[in-house]
Amino acid sequence: MRRLTITAMGAGLLALAACEKTTEAPFDQGVCYVVELKAEGEPPQFNKLAEDQPQIEFCAARLEEMRLRFLRMGGNRREIMGSYQGQFIFIDRAGVWIGQTLEGSRFILLARTGDGRLAIPSAIQRAIDGTPVSISANPEPATPAPAP
Repeated sequence: MRRLTITAMGAGLLALAACEKTTEAPFDQGVCYVVELKAEGEPPQFNKLAEDQPQIEFCAARLEEMRLRFLRMGGNRREIMGSYQGQFIFIDRAGVWIGQTLEGSRFILLARTGDGRLAIPSAIQRAIDGTPVSISANPEPATPAPAP
């Protein structure tokens, strides 16, 4: 009897969780938006940033460009949110993350290299402790072998 009650309560909690209201991004073909959060309880505002963006990476680049321009003008926001074709984009100091909803889980899209640029995570060389390794100068040219 007790097991049945616990099972019923668990099913009820799952049903309530499934009904929870989530924020979804607009699905306009090729349009990149900046997402501005409002006061709690109000829906976020979607401001059009760029059109005719062929991929989500291009939208992330436009958002990063906007973030850097605002920082150069004296702004202090280091994290920014955007959306592209139904996906949310989150930019922070670690890189670019994407997610289906504003409140849900996020997955890495682009990571920051040691000098702050964005790159595909598998293309970043890392040190033993996991910190990014960047090469700031070209390696020394190979010296030719002495002639016999």
